Amino acid sequence: MTEFIHEPVLLEEALSALQPAAGRLYVDGTVGGGGHAEAILEASGPDGRLVGFDRDDWALAAAARRLKRFGGRLELHREPFAGLAKRLAKASCDGVLLDLGVSSPQIDEAERGFSFQVEGPLDMRMDRRQPVSAAQMVNELEAGELATIFWELGGERRSRRIARAIVEQRDMQRIETTTQLADTVERTCPRRGARTHPATGVFQALRMAVNDELGQVQAGLDAAWSVLKPGGRLAVITFHSGEDRLVKQFSRRLAKPYTVRGEVDVPELREPREPLARELSRKAIKPSAAEVGRNPRSRSAQMRAMEKL
Repeated sequence: MTEFIHEPVLLEEALSALQPAAGRLYVDGTVGGGGHAEAILEASGPDGRLVGFDRDDWALAAAARRLKRFGGRLELHREPFAGLAKRLAKASCDGVLLDLGVSSPQIDEAERGFSFQVEGPLDMRMDRRQPVSAAQMVNELEAGELATIFWELGGERRSRRIARAIVEQRDMQRIETTTQLADTVERTCPRRGARTHPATGVFQALRMAVNDELGQVQAGLDAAWSVLKPGGRLAVITFHSGEDRLVKQFSRRLAKPYTVRGEVDVPELREPREPLARELSRKAIKPSAAEVGRNPRSRSAQMRAMEKL
């Protein structure tokens, strides 16, 4: 494998939201290559501490090398951020950062199978200890199940047509590589001059399904909130509209001065309460033009941040 080098997205904006300071405890739930974690540890010196989590052993090893100079101020765990409350006491942390999605090194490394642009095994597992890979989903799920994944997680309007084509192809030959899948999608939905590859949504949807990314976000938000102190801050960077919607709903629900029973907000049935959170920005924070120019993959990033009251 090549070296895991990842440029952190919305770095200054994340630091502004978290406001790291000496003597405090922070969590990076998706430590990746350690870019955000390094900046938080630097800003919270000389004695601020950080606990980092990641499912990817490759990323975690890179973070350990990059952050070695911080010694005992750093603690790393190979675990999904949804389980961070198992490692940290309630109301013990001053700030939590979640940088969701897949990183550039993971996309670029062929053997991880995240990209249709390079040939590799159809894997897509962030934690390679888990049993189900993208290849297993593609070759074993029914056409209807595949179509649902492609539509709900990838926004693919031709989901049923693509799912049927995949089933027909795998009946002739098992689909084991990224290029096999990409070629099957492109034969079914020719590019015809389109800017994006027709397999873009399919690959995104499979990655999210393999890693249960939306489920992780829902569980992770609750876990992060439970370990924050009053006055602590949570910052979440997303790259997918579904993830951002979950974060927005979570933040708005906590910031309301009332609770509702059930899923429908009926004004007559509202129960007053003190707000539990303060949104630091009503709108999602997006990268500057300069950052997008320097790192084009940051263009879909957006961050929401909130303070626990």
